[in-house]
Amino acid sequence: MGQRLRKGIFILPSLITTFSFFSGFYALIAAFNGLYYNAAVAIILAALFDFLDGKVARLTNTTSQFGMEYDSLSDLMSFGIAPGFLVYSWALQPFGRIGWMAAFLYVICGALRLARFNTLAATGKASGRFVGLPIPAAAMVIASMIIMTKDLLLLEKLNPFILVGTVYVLAFLMVSNVRYFSAKQLDFHRRRPFGILVFMVLSVYILAVIPELMLFIVAIGYAASGPVEWFWGLLHGKKEPADPSEALHPHQ
Repeated sequence: MGQRLRKGIFILPSLITTFSFFSGFYALIAAFNGLYYNAAVAIILAALFDFLDGKVARLTNTTSQFGMEYDSLSDLMSFGIAPGFLVYSWALQPFGRIGWMAAFLYVICGALRLARFNTLAATGKASGRFVGLPIPAAAMVIASMIIMTKDLLLLEKLNPFILVGTVYVLAFLMVSNVRYFSAKQLDFHRRRPFGILVFMVLSVYILAVIPELMLFIVAIGYAASGPVEWFWGLLHGKKEPADPSEALHPHQ
């Protein structure tokens, strides 16, 4: 990070992080009791709180080392352990060992993703783009699939083979070196083509009319955007700028 993180506790961002932590813990309890839809909604709420705590901390200049560590613990609960247990309880149990190992792989890859992000952020080597799929985005894919399945497809469960494949792909993307767009890259002061405005208006319309579908499209679209951009660059001979600081070096 550009400036050293301050010591101490700032109440407002930490309180919002606690809401995220609570939502993730509730998702775990709801999944344990078979309330899979409620658990998915709780994960979505956790993602909203997770987005807000970072924004509030930056806007109020209350970023701290404590907040960063607390946020990571919250993320591991809300977007790692809770979604992993949820998807296993919802659809992966019939696979036996393969099912729970897929859920565990998702959780451990999410933990590694958080550890890599924290290491880069603490040393000031993080670039403007994310390296690997962010763990909240991976959790949003799982939660949105459950919500869409019940609300739009009117089914209790999806084909478990689709789910186990999805979990393995999400786990791989989290620990990959595929670059993902970061909200920090948004610049609302730049001029944009008129088509961008039309697209945004259409997106808001779909979100208002069919929020379940829009949530799923955004989650899947973002998860797929990294590999699609990488493949597009490969076809056109473009290379990602070399940045050895963004590789994970566990022995350093």
